[in-house]
Amino acid sequence: MHLLELLESDDLGLTLLWGEELLLGQEVNGVTATDLEDPSRFLGPGELVLSGLVWWTHHSPGKADRFVAALADAGAAALLAGEETHGHVPEEVVKACRAHRLPVVAVPARTSFRTVTEAVYLRQWGDLSRRRNRLFALPENVRAELGRLLERGAEPDELLDRACAHLGRVPCYLLTASGRTLARTASAPPIAPGHPASARSGLSLHVKADSSPYDAWYLHVPDADAAPPRVLHEIAGVLAQLRDGQAAAAAAARSAGQDLVRLLEGAWEPGLLDEALTTAGLPLGGPYRVVAATSGDALAEALGHLPDVPAAVGESTAVLFEGAVDGPDVLGRLRTAWALVQACAGPEADLCVGAGARADTAEQLAASSRQARFALTAADRQEPVRGVEHLSTLAELLAGVPAEVRQVFGTRTLGALRDGILRQTLEVFLAHNCSWARTAEALHLHVNTVHYRIERVEVLTGRDLSRLDHKLDLYAALQCA
Repeated sequence: MHLLELLESDDLGLTLLWGEELLLGQEVNGVTATDLEDPSRFLGPGELVLSGLVWWTHHSPGKADRFVAALADAGAAALLAGEETHGHVPEEVVKACRAHRLPVVAVPARTSFRTVTEAVYLRQWGDLSRRRNRLFALPENVRAELGRLLERGAEPDELLDRACAHLGRVPCYLLTASGRTLARTASAPPIAPGHPASARSGLSLHVKADSSPYDAWYLHVPDADAAPPRVLHEIAGVLAQLRDGQAAAAAAARSAGQDLVRLLEGAWEPGLLDEALTTAGLPLGGPYRVVAATSGDALAEALGHLPDVPAAVGESTAVLFEGAVDGPDVLGRLRTAWALVQACAGPEADLCVGAGARADTAEQLAASSRQARFALTAADRQEPVRGVEHLSTLAELLAGVPAEVRQVFGTRTLGALRDGILRQTLEVFLAHNCSWARTAEALHLHVNTVHYRIERVEVLTGRDLSRLDHKLDLYAALQCA
């Protein structure tokens, strides 16, 4: 591969600061990340050098020239300088690269060095795979064994263990995007899913993803130097084939789950419901619970963290069987798992879950389904997993009413008040439990003025604020507005 190929990648966001066309087209043999002032003894000809330039300061004249000269003498292909430390690549470094005829490229703060490293090796591996006489990194007998395991549908644990067996006791993991362990080698101790797989220390190679950030797989090696990158990339390719094979089974399970959800939303007979539950892989007899989410893929990944809770997941709704659960409540554990899914999706993802009440029989499932959808509309970023039984205030109850309905009710009830002083007085009056004196004090008004304004509110809204039901009407209208 050549440096030009990396520069053409929009995902990396690299910027060429200096480099002649002939130099940009030379073969790249690898990549080394370093912040040593003189890393030449660790470099090989044709390597890209990633550096955060932490050694450079305004008060160190000559350091940049000595650093770049060392790279040029070692035969480096280019310097990829990170902008995170100084906010930019110092001009002194660019001048030194120009003087020593070494291409220099700016790496934006948003692009991690690991991402650049993986891009280099992935492109190198792609070049190898397209050559007529491909040189495989895995031994031929290992590749043959892995092919047989794939054909007979081996489980991920067995496939990963055999793929890594010739590497010795190297801990390797197959993780989902949210850090859930799908498989690990015999020498790998269990790890808790504390943060996304792509953010773990070590080397995490992207294996496969279908259509969302929640269903990606990663081959994770805590010690990035424990095995040759080419070998790990080839193992990742084998695991990608396993991912493809399991995708069809997952799609069939989602289809059965959606059939069950669709049945709950319409008219059904007990016999049909029992059949749908069995087809979706759920035991008969309950208890059950329905949960609805803004993303079915995210919901499926979150429920994967609850292996002892059988679940049938549809497009955006799931039916859980809670009869086998022994321990903390399911919703509490789902909240913990949901935080992991949110972390791998990014801060902009609007992920929420609503849960219906526990259904002791199959017949109560339809009610749990309606409750789940209502609770979902009341969930928000502060409480992304909301159970219907946790709706304990009028404000929380109203949050589940469709926004269009709330708007009509609020406008119809308060419209004559507009947004002026009468509406403000009403808000303060209700907030102070209809106390004339405390309302006057809060608004810095005479009590008689408060009396006058509230009388005007009653005339314009047709409500009598001495009646509890009329107070509730106006309070609910303010909440809706």
